[in-house]
Amino acid sequence: MSKENFAFGKDNFILIIIAVGIIILGFVLMSGGGMPAGDVSFNPDLFSPRRIQIAPLVTMAGFGLMLFGILRNSKDKRNGE
Repeated sequence: MSKENFAFGKDNFILIIIAVGIIILGFVLMSGGGMPAGDVSFNPDLFSPRRIQIAPLVTMAGFGLMLFGILRNSKDKRNGE
């Protein structure tokens, strides 16, 4: 199978892998700190800036990089044509 049969080049795959890592990091930042069993008190950590502001921005940046990695023309395809 030759390189011409692939839809993406090596640089596209690298960008997509980095984007997946950033998306996973965003979801990890959103998780954490559940309520202990039997405790019915309010946990203010639920509305921390890390979960409300930072994690969604990191996740959206990952999705943006993923879109860029998919739509970007690879150097291999530009030089081959």
